[in-house]
Amino acid sequence: MKEQIFVLEKYNSFEPRDIFECGQCFRWNRQEDGSYTGVFKENVLNVKKDNGKIIFKGICTQNIINTCIEYFDLDTDYNKIKDKLSKIDEPLKESIKYGQGIRILKQDLWETIISFIISANNNIPRIKGIIERISKKYGNKIEWNKEEYYTFPTPEQLSKATVEDLRKLGLGFRDKRIYETTKIINENKNFLNELQNEKDSALVREKLLSLSGVGPKVADCIMLFGMQRYEVFPIDVWIRRVMNELYIKNEDETKVSKKEIENLAQNKYGNLAGLAQQYLFFARRER
Repeated sequence: MKEQIFVLEKYNSFEPRDIFECGQCFRWNRQEDGSYTGVFKENVLNVKKDNGKIIFKGICTQNIINTCIEYFDLDTDYNKIKDKLSKIDEPLKESIKYGQGIRILKQDLWETIISFIISANNNIPRIKGIIERISKKYGNKIEWNKEEYYTFPTPEQLSKATVEDLRKLGLGFRDKRIYETTKIINENKNFLNELQNEKDSALVREKLLSLSGVGPKVADCIMLFGMQRYEVFPIDVWIRRVMNELYIKNEDETKVSKKEIENLAQNKYGNLAGLAQQYLFFARRER
């Protein structure tokens, strides 16, 4: 594949750090010059912001412009989204200031499912390491700029791994879960398409929860980051804390139920709850 370059000029709401460090993806790594290099599908890209320009450079299976518009969801006007969310209340308006350049990527659903099963009770460096080892072992090698990269394995490729093979890659208790979920998806070839085509988010969540290793929080992350279901509001320790601090104000945050937070988020943020969650999460962490 031939190297391609695409430059965006005067484009608002795009900060590589905000996008790649907000917890939605695990295959983008910061380089010494502050740019980020990542692998998605069969593509390897470097993304750099320089004097207001966003420079995409790398190798893609298709035209780099179309690839970037799709993956980075460049046709969605995040300025309008931020403006709408900022009018909801002051705490959210203040939170948005910390993550002005966040965008929800259009990630591959299969990769997102496996990645977030791996993410359960795990930290970012370890998650990234495990995914890299899985890709190197079972994915396809791509060479660019004198470096080797590896695609995330397809369900068929990952089906070659036994529980023991996965354990050797450092998955810990997740080895059996990844094995079982891979088996389910290989046995039901329409599973991923059915998920994508299902309009009812409650039914999508129900189907995701049938997969080994997918609990409520992981299901919500998959729906938001792998399916662009912006109404979904994933809740972790940080989000429970920030929602309690800003709105609920219970002296013991551990007593704040997930249902209470979900109801509050839906009533406040509606079909943009997932995007509000990203701004709240990022701001709380940055503070």
